[in-house]
Amino acid sequence: MKALVLKEYKKFSFEEVPTPEAKAEEVLVAVKACGICGSDVHGMDGSTGRRRPPIIMGHEASGVIAAVGKEVTGWTTGDRVTFDSTIYCGECDYCREGMVNLCDRRRVLGVSCEDYRQNGAFAQFVAVPPRILYRVPESLPFEHAAMVEPFAIALHAVRRSPPALNDAVVVVGAGMIGLALVQALSHTGCGKLIVLDVDEGRLAMAAKLGATHIINSGKEDGLAAINKLTRDRGADVSFEAVGMGVTVELALRCLRKGGAVTLVGNVAPKIEFPLQVAVTRELTIHGSCASRGEYPACLDMLARRDLKAEPLISAAAPLAEGAQWFDRLYRKEPGLLKVVLKP
Repeated sequence: MKALVLKEYKKFSFEEVPTPEAKAEEVLVAVKACGICGSDVHGMDGSTGRRRPPIIMGHEASGVIAAVGKEVTGWTTGDRVTFDSTIYCGECDYCREGMVNLCDRRRVLGVSCEDYRQNGAFAQFVAVPPRILYRVPESLPFEHAAMVEPFAIALHAVRRSPPALNDAVVVVGAGMIGLALVQALSHTGCGKLIVLDVDEGRLAMAAKLGATHIINSGKEDGLAAINKLTRDRGADVSFEAVGMGVTVELALRCLRKGGAVTLVGNVAPKIEFPLQVAVTRELTIHGSCASRGEYPACLDMLARRDLKAEPLISAAAPLAEGAQWFDRLYRKEPGLLKVVLKP
């Protein structure tokens, strides 16, 4: 089969590799669409330590079942599917309690780190266990179904700290996850949904997708603007979707006393933390990792267009052109958000 392989940091090769075989307890999926995640772009230069070459990246995918292992039931060739980016064991204490995203033996598709190497879906085929499969509605295009993973991350984050009716809510960062958060939060009855970013195009998109207020924090004091909108009380809930020290601090400082922040962004492994702000304001701080159980709701909402994938897709291109699209995303070409590759 053909695959896009990260051969060295910042160097891809579109080449022939062995087609994986579906083991007795696996299914083989013919990949129809796979999105380039921000974590792939950050990882391709070695900065995260989680994309060690050689590796086939890619975990935001959809396709059709091409083969079924002899021990698999309930699935058949031709079924339209997507799958969780997390391969969880299903047996550890966390899995048994439903917290599959915290599985002790968790592996992520397309990741190569110190502990494991798991080839992903920038390829014609990928083998996965059926426990992570989900059926794709017939009305949902494969390109849109491949976007379910970032939407599931957003829904999971909202479930970690759900706003009350009429709450003032802040989203820091209007990248892919931030814009998915905006869409998810727009269904929760927020009084104000305030989005901050430094990119005017992404802020305009946030406004179209449900934000009631947008703030360019590169041009004005974001904290002052939030305080003005909330009459100096502060936001009730905030979501941080970048993962840098300055944005985490803003997500904390913009809250009212007793407010709650959910940290979703994960770019930097360590940051400075405004401890006294968190302590003296008695803030609640949630971490949010991947998703657990939100895929079916996301797929239904995408099929109903309660969540909209199409506005977030900047381009759909052949997998053979993947290297150049990675380069354009890495160089932060203006206007690019989500690129979906098609084997």
